[in-house]
Amino acid sequence: MIIYKSPSEIEKIKAAGALAARTLKLIFENIKPGITTAELNDLAEDFIRSQDALPSFKGYNGFPASICVSVDEEVVHGIPGRRKLRQGQIIGVDVGVLKDGYHGDSAWTVGVGDVDDETQRQLAVGEECLRRGIEQARIGKKIGDIGYAIQSYAERNGYSVVRDLVGHGIGQSLHEEPQVPHYGSANTGLELKSGLVIAIEPMINAGEYEVRIKSDNWTVVTADSRRSVHFEHTVAVTENGPMILTT
Repeated sequence: MIIYKSPSEIEKIKAAGALAARTLKLIFENIKPGITTAELNDLAEDFIRSQDALPSFKGYNGFPASICVSVDEEVVHGIPGRRKLRQGQIIGVDVGVLKDGYHGDSAWTVGVGDVDDETQRQLAVGEECLRRGIEQARIGKKIGDIGYAIQSYAERNGYSVVRDLVGHGIGQSLHEEPQVPHYGSANTGLELKSGLVIAIEPMINAGEYEVRIKSDNWTVVTADSRRSVHFEHTVAVTENGPMILTT
């Protein structure tokens, strides 16, 4: 069942989303060669809890950490640990925050120190894919318009879009209906209406779109071991167009 949100509910999601965005900013200010992903996780959890909120991911279906950290060929759902980041890697950080009964969800991928030109290009294309997907989140558009905008731009630039994982509705539950594929055909699927709140989160691979899950039963990696980037905003469909709630 799709739950359309009232203006007051959207404001609550926006408050949670703003905290998720501030958490990401704090993490990125501390990313440097030598820091461990567990240290980033602890930093995020301490900050979220200090704001009278909870990390949405901790304990969710048994997930053991407060943020997801995915490095290089890891697509999503990487578990923080003792691994130290190295110069030239990329790291995708996914943060969910529960505040006053509503969730906000956002993710971004950045380089660890300086990265090569090829990686910079992939990061730029991934970010633009998200922007183009959000631009389609308008009343009267269809879910398929979001996926088509993302897929067509990614493939035109020589990249692929992960298909086994999709975006989602969000509100009092971290994951709600509808599913939001990041690929597909224009003018297909659910018609978008005011009050729909969704997380749009394209995962853009340097190689093929196929993925697999590692033995920890969480970390998703590219099947060909090439790099993947992940960008996500929580977005409300409103009378005035798309409203990003995770800034």
